[in-house]
Amino acid sequence: MTSPGGRAVPSLSPASALALGTIVVGILDLADALIFFGLRGVAPIRILQSIASGLLGRAAFSGGWQTAVLGVLLHFFIAFTIVLVFMLASRRIQGLTRRPILSGLLYGLAAYCVMNFIVVPLSAAASGARSWPVLINGIAIHMLGVGLPASLFARAASVRDR
Repeated sequence: MTSPGGRAVPSLSPASALALGTIVVGILDLADALIFFGLRGVAPIRILQSIASGLLGRAAFSGGWQTAVLGVLLHFFIAFTIVLVFMLASRRIQGLTRRPILSGLLYGLAAYCVMNFIVVPLSAAASGARSWPVLINGIAIHMLGVGLPASLFARAASVRDR
């Protein structure tokens, strides 16, 4: 199948698109966190433990590598959920895969808002004020590294279904 621009659009089974989308979104988002916060002096283990703190609270920071591994598992579970939600929505709202760049960027922005204004406040993680660089980076990675890949993988699965 070709896109409106005449380029070939790869097709994947829904299961493959979900698996690959989860891996890509998880890696991009985690790499961003490790680089962005690492450049600000935060140790990788602390970044991973902060993810686990959503489930364990402050105790995550005294759990060593066990809670860091839990943080990685939780991170990829969240990535899986984000990609799955977009894939399911795109089956009901076909316009999402017709304009994958726009819908992916908007979905990433929505994912950022849901995570930061609903999920994190309801979790056991401590949340506080964010600086402008943290806010801008968070929005950018969610739009470009979360929403956009989720949309493109959903599109690859929808092309195969046609």
